[in-house]
Amino acid sequence: MKRTLLTLTLSLALGTALFAQGAKAPRNQQPAAPATPGATPSATPAPTNIALWRCSLPGGTYSVAVRSIVSVSQHEFAVAGGTARVTEVNIDTVGNTVARFYYIEPMAPSSPVGLGQSTINKIQDIVNEAGSRVTGGDEPWKKVVKDYPTSTHAHTIEYRLDSKEQVAAIFTSAEAAFRLQKNTNYAPGATSGDQ
Repeated sequence: MKRTLLTLTLSLALGTALFAQGAKAPRNQQPAAPATPGATPSATPAPTNIALWRCSLPGGTYSVAVRSIVSVSQHEFAVAGGTARVTEVNIDTVGNTVARFYYIEPMAPSSPVGLGQSTINKIQDIVNEAGSRVTGGDEPWKKVVKDYPTSTHAHTIEYRLDSKEQVAAIFTSAEAAFRLQKNTNYAPGATSGDQ
């Protein structure tokens, strides 16, 4: 009986010791600070690693979660009336906003019979010069123009670019981010390691 009582006591003591060790915090964790009555806990935002495609241009910066991109397209078209040609990249997302990056160039009018091409070019230069005086230095066709509220509320983000090559580079960058699902940054003049 003494032996049974001794075994039972030792088992109970060993079980209590093991339970106490299991309840201890791991050595690498700090013990929780005691709660202060009336204090509200502060939320610490958890860092995230969302793959983004980011395009930094003089007109602004566009960032989109790569997982939200539905399509990336590039196309070229003539404006109604044949006055300009547009080369454009569109990035469609699961949201309701489309990003549009484009280069617009005036289409040179062809010379009618009896009027030389140099005369047409001279007239175009005079029109551009007059327009740049009115608009503060830029030709009117070089500015993004939005008709408030119609085009500003059309859920379109627009960036006007300086060249067709820039449009092509943006398409290549955005399409690679979409296809590879990885962080990608585009900025004109950036080295290939930045993109």
